[in-house]
Amino acid sequence: MIGQLALALHTLAARDPGTDAVVSDWLRRHSPPAGHRTTHTNTIAGAAVLHGPVVQARDIQGGIHFHQPAREDVPRPPVPRQLPPMRRALVDREEDVQALDALRAQRPAQASQLLVVSGFPGIGKTTLVSRWLHENASSFPDGQLYADLGGHATEGTGGSPVPAATVLEGFLYALGAPSVPADTAQRIALWRSLTSGLRLAVLLDNAFTAAQVRPLLLGTPTGLTVVTSRNHLTGLLADGAAVHRLGALTPESAVELLAVGGGGGRVAQDPAAAREVVTLCACLPLAVCLAAAQLVLRPHRSVSALAESLSQDQGPLDALRVDGEAVVRSALDMSYGLLPRDSAALYRRMGLLPTDRYDLFMLTAIGGDGAADGTTRTAGTDAVDMAVGALLEANLLEETSPGIYRFHDLVRPHARRRGDAEESDSQREHVLRRFVDWCLITATRAEEILTPSHRMPTRELPPSPVLPTPLANPAEALAWLDTHRNGLMAAVRHCADAGWHSTCWWLVDAMWPFFLRLRPSEMWVEAHHTGLMAARASGSRDGEGRMLTSGAIGLRNAGRYEEAADWYVQALEHATSDGDIRQQAQAVNGLGHIELLTSRFDEAREHFEQALRLRESIGYRRGAALSRRRLGETASATGDHRTAARHLTRAHSELESQGEAYEAARALALLGHVLDCDGDHEAGTQRLREALEMFRGPDAQSRHWQGRSLEWLGQAAERQGDVAEARRCYEAAQDLFQRLNPADAQRLDDRLRQL
Repeated sequence: MIGQLALALHTLAARDPGTDAVVSDWLRRHSPPAGHRTTHTNTIAGAAVLHGPVVQARDIQGGIHFHQPAREDVPRPPVPRQLPPMRRALVDREEDVQALDALRAQRPAQASQLLVVSGFPGIGKTTLVSRWLHENASSFPDGQLYADLGGHATEGTGGSPVPAATVLEGFLYALGAPSVPADTAQRIALWRSLTSGLRLAVLLDNAFTAAQVRPLLLGTPTGLTVVTSRNHLTGLLADGAAVHRLGALTPESAVELLAVGGGGGRVAQDPAAAREVVTLCACLPLAVCLAAAQLVLRPHRSVSALAESLSQDQGPLDALRVDGEAVVRSALDMSYGLLPRDSAALYRRMGLLPTDRYDLFMLTAIGGDGAADGTTRTAGTDAVDMAVGALLEANLLEETSPGIYRFHDLVRPHARRRGDAEESDSQREHVLRRFVDWCLITATRAEEILTPSHRMPTRELPPSPVLPTPLANPAEALAWLDTHRNGLMAAVRHCADAGWHSTCWWLVDAMWPFFLRLRPSEMWVEAHHTGLMAARASGSRDGEGRMLTSGAIGLRNAGRYEEAADWYVQALEHATSDGDIRQQAQAVNGLGHIELLTSRFDEAREHFEQALRLRESIGYRRGAALSRRRLGETASATGDHRTAARHLTRAHSELESQGEAYEAARALALLGHVLDCDGDHEAGTQRLREALEMFRGPDAQSRHWQGRSLEWLGQAAERQGDVAEARRCYEAAQDLFQRLNPADAQRLDDRLRQL
């Protein structure tokens, strides 16, 4: 009985900070004083769990000391907290919360924990699960991940469910992986390794099939995966899933939700009409909230008038009782009909855009009206902000983060249908042209901030009144590229389909810092395939050369070496024909890198030496330094440490003088390793430690290169016979690699076993 009470109190304290504080204070006040001795026997039974070091003994005399192993103090990425924000009201879901608590408590101690919450669209699955996970955040100190699997995209939206490989890429980067394998099976393996032992919660929203979910499951009993779906996903029962079906609200609770959402006084004054409204809404939370929004938009409208409107709008709403889709469609039609003119126009145009995220400057770009003379009046941001506010109030739009908006799953196809039905062909083309212009102009601004030397002089910007989204610094630029990655890629596809060939490859080229920094391998390859065809169709020789070399890097990073080499050969032939020495050097250097990766060292050295001569002939100092670093890596791989040190010393000096902190730190680490291998232990160790500090700093931060530097420092200590220092370095490197690359972590484990 006492054990059960303790467990219940522990569960309540974990969910309620106030209770937690009271329990902690009681325990402090009732703990025995220092030096107090007791003859009581310690007993452990029931559901008790011990955390931390434990000693089991009959009698203990003297002091007991627990010594924790020393760990390298290294910076870690922020703990991911990706859950959608909690809604203001959660009405009548106490029993559902208790059911989830019970399912979680019933799972076997060593089993991977998987819960499935199913129900009608709009029933409140995401709202319930998000709030439940928020309230249990203390149980998941290693983070909470979220992904929308896009199951709704199959229902006439022209899309498809999100592939597991795409979701894994985002999750792995969120957990600190510096790079992600191109192969899906390797991503799954890295995901399972990276999350092993983590106390992590994963919410997979809008799942379509069990097969879509299965690659994303955690393989550790310390984590929790919750899946929401309109389908039952019975296939996951074989994976040990516990299923909870979420039903509609009771009429009383639905009336309470109607009052909370808007018009509380009017609801209280006419309870019969309020009950009729929620009955027509089938007590579906989404439909009830949309009905409440209509009361907010018309503060003088009675609940009886709302009920009459619901019963007559586009026919009777009896379908609400059996078909959730019909409920939402009717409610959306009515909410749309109540919108102000500008908000209704913005809603339709947003539905036409091939994107899942919106910001104010994007919406300002598409918010103008065509004039009689063919010109366009561009709406101001204030007017668009007011139109957005009306959409937010009507529950037709939600704000996912400051200034970033998205449609609910079921609202977006409704907006699309309205846009297709009510906008003319010329208006639809105008909206999409403005959207693409906004993508290109803002991506170019991000490129100027993140990679200022990359932009081609011959690449133009459209003569458009569209303004870019303001980006103040590199962090904002990279965040914008990441947030709008799907919209940018959709804009590339639309340009290709519409025959806007120049704009198509311009946009791909402007997205270079996105590909370079975030490395989305599949999107990288697709974008450059599309951009290459567009550059050729537009007759741009510069564009064709740029697409070939940039696309080859994407193919190389994806492990598609043969295709990458073919693209580099095409780029070399193209640049040689045009007499473009810089592009020739880029292609030759790329071929050398592929040779190095495939251990063909003589061929690699020849290519790097040729690239170095070409780059020096045109005074391209940065490129020459990077070729020297590759020559140093090649010489080191063949055991020629003296030649390697010479190349790396010069490469480091030149890169440092040009302010290339990250590239200079890589050259310095390689140099330290080479010097140590050549017998100069003191100089090698000094440079490795300098590089390690640079990789921990803000300008060249890299967990992968921290791990490599520590591993090389361990090797240096081992050569000097300092086993304790070697072990310390190897353990610190292994700790880093365990969250990055299982193969590297295993290599460090082997080194530790051999000490």
